[in-house]
Amino acid sequence: MSATDLLLDGFNRVQQAVAEVVDGLSPDDLAHRVDGSANSIAWLVWHLTRVQDDHVADLADTDQAWTADGWADRFDLPLPRGDTGYGHDDEQVAAVRASADLLLGYHRAVHERTRAYLRELDVNDLSTVIDESWDPPVTRAVRLVSVLEDDLQHVGQAAFVRGLRER
Repeated sequence: MSATDLLLDGFNRVQQAVAEVVDGLSPDDLAHRVDGSANSIAWLVWHLTRVQDDHVADLADTDQAWTADGWADRFDLPLPRGDTGYGHDDEQVAAVRASADLLLGYHRAVHERTRAYLRELDVNDLSTVIDESWDPPVTRAVRLVSVLEDDLQHVGQAAFVRGLRER
C-alpha cells in the first residue's frame, strides 16, 4: 500500500463518517447546539468540508468546489464567500443552517475532487515543500495529513453532538 493509498483510505473514512452523522437528520437537528452555544452538526460538517475544499484546491492549484460548482449559491449563507469557518463567533456558527442533502452533496463533491487529486500524486510529490514559513517547512504530505486530522476531529465532534441529541 502506498502513502497515497493510505491518504485515500483516510479521506474515504471521513466521507463515510460524514454520511453516517447527517443521515436522517432534519435541518433543526443539524442546527442543534449543545447548551445553546456549542458548534452544531451542520457547522462542523460544513466547516470540515470547507477546509478540505480550500486546502486541497490550493494544493491542486484549482478553484474550490464551493465557488466553481455553485455550492456557495446553494447554501446561501450570510457569510463572506471565501469563509471556511475559522475563528467563527457564536452568531456566525448559528448562521450555518443546511439540510442533510445539501451538506452531504457538498461533501461528496469535495471528496471526489480530493480523491482525483490524490490519484494524480506519486510518492515524490508528497515530499515537495509547499510552505517554507514554518520550521520545519511544510510538505504536501504534512498538509494533507493535517487536513485529514482536522476532518476526523470535526466529524467525531459531530457524531458526539448527534449522540447527545438522540439521548
